[in-house]
Amino acid sequence: MSSHLPEPAVASGESPQRQFVFISDGRLQEAPTVRHLLNFLSPLRAETPCQKVLERFLAQPDLYALPVIDKESRPIGLVDRRSFIEFFSKQYSREIFGRRAIVELDSYDEYESANPLIVEDSCSVEDVAQMIIDAGMQHMVTGFIVVSGGNYLGVANGHDLLNIITQRKQAELHYLAHYDHLTGLPNRMLLADRLERACRDAERKNSLVAVLFIDIDRFKQINDSLGHSVGDAVLRKVVERLKLSARRADTVARLGGDEFVILMESLDDQADVDLVAQRVVEAMRAPIEVFGHSLVATVSVGSSLYPADDTEISPLLAKADAAMYEAKARGRNGFRRYAAGTAMYNPARIALENDLRKAIDGDELVLFFQPQVDLVTQEIRGVEALVRWRHPQRGLVPPIHFIPVAEESGLIVPLGNWVLCAALHQLRQWQMQERLPVRVSINISALQLRQGGFARYLAEQIEAYAIDPCLIELELTESVLMHNVEGVLQTLHEIKALGVSLAIDDFGTGFSSLSYLRRFPIDRLKIDQSFVRDIERTPTNESIARAIVALANSLSLDIVAEGIETPAEKSVLEHMRCSEGQGYLFAKPLPAEEIVNWLGVSRKELLLSY
Repeated sequence: MSSHLPEPAVASGESPQRQFVFISDGRLQEAPTVRHLLNFLSPLRAETPCQKVLERFLAQPDLYALPVIDKESRPIGLVDRRSFIEFFSKQYSREIFGRRAIVELDSYDEYESANPLIVEDSCSVEDVAQMIIDAGMQHMVTGFIVVSGGNYLGVANGHDLLNIITQRKQAELHYLAHYDHLTGLPNRMLLADRLERACRDAERKNSLVAVLFIDIDRFKQINDSLGHSVGDAVLRKVVERLKLSARRADTVARLGGDEFVILMESLDDQADVDLVAQRVVEAMRAPIEVFGHSLVATVSVGSSLYPADDTEISPLLAKADAAMYEAKARGRNGFRRYAAGTAMYNPARIALENDLRKAIDGDELVLFFQPQVDLVTQEIRGVEALVRWRHPQRGLVPPIHFIPVAEESGLIVPLGNWVLCAALHQLRQWQMQERLPVRVSINISALQLRQGGFARYLAEQIEAYAIDPCLIELELTESVLMHNVEGVLQTLHEIKALGVSLAIDDFGTGFSSLSYLRRFPIDRLKIDQSFVRDIERTPTNESIARAIVALANSLSLDIVAEGIETPAEKSVLEHMRCSEGQGYLFAKPLPAEEIVNWLGVSRKELLLSY
């Protein structure tokens, strides 16, 4: 608490620059201000006796701090609950100071006080987050005072600030996850969700749902001859024409590359589908003018109908895709309906799935390991096991290409079991060689965890490979905790009983609540790399990362930051007392034989660091 009035965060009468953020459907809205966080709390007058303040704290255990104002209703201090009660728990404190005015404590050296954080109600939450970072994270606990023109309005707390910033970040992440960056259209994930919902509605209403699969003819030639900037401009022009061709209620989505889908709901007649498809084909025949070029980008369109062509949701896109390839085979620049007996033609997707089945049973999968290091000492604390696929023709296939295929096809369970067993086998090899006695983190999918008897299967593998369970850590995503909570909780307790530790991967990107986090037997949080990237110049990322570190400390959880790529990112995380880090700054994922060589240390030093 201070007897002088600090400068408010935004001067009275100043108009802060308007900020905008994404909301879940991809549109922009004005960024929230401190007004969205404001809570009125009856303030203390400067002359209030300390004994009265103490009684109020004891009567209201949810109060973290109390504001103090002068006769003109201008804030002059913020009494921190912890410091105040701790001071008055000392012998004779009540007798000496109980009747004194609250402002008199400020001049007493043994009482811990600090200037309050005071902000104008027009201040944006982003600015407040930066001020808290600059002024000290204690304001996340004590909160801050909100004023209008310097006069007291109320208080706001750090928990609500963190929630609204996290919600904004999640809205941005939701947009990035569900909308195409180039065109702003819904992507494959959002399309799948809308398709499923549309088919459920059609079943109730006894109506039809159609899928139009659209592919630009010879689009690769445009990219190869004129460059990707021209190609991107053409895609945007195509999107404009697709939107004009579709009905207002239809969903126009981009699957990737030059592939688009129009989802049509609440249909009564196949003729409506044919009409839109023909409009799409006709709309593309006019030249597209971009960067001084006049180009014609025709399209091939295929359609499928629910429930006429299939009563299952997942094959609908494949059948529309097959009809589209039939249109290409008949000369392109046209439209075909799906017909029974049409060859299901998606060679790349089918070939990849078939090859992956063989890879799991064969000898094509391999584990790489990425170190997790102490940010202060640089000593290794653990490694994360990451699967890679050495395809005989394609070479090293990145996980981003085959993991989605595994999830869609159900192969994620045998793939996950292979990773688990391979990691335990490698850990056993290291133990026999008396090398690398650190924890190994293994990713477990939601589907894998929900398989009956997973904990029993894990126990069997630990026994079979004769592994010390304390060296094993399973990484789960937040989404795992949100479905069948009681069943997941029981499974996790069974896993913990084995001596295995548990970590939440990509923390901060999901929607699990703090109450869930308290219930689950978690040992470690991993800060998602989206919050680490450019953290030194992104206040939102820094404030969220700081809050996650503080949350982990309050729950006695370990913390690892993912995706550290620059010294600046490491420095910020180290300064906020994040204990461990992982990322390209330290090492890329390495094969098993190289990870030990990378260490370049003796077994004795490893044991000491562990």
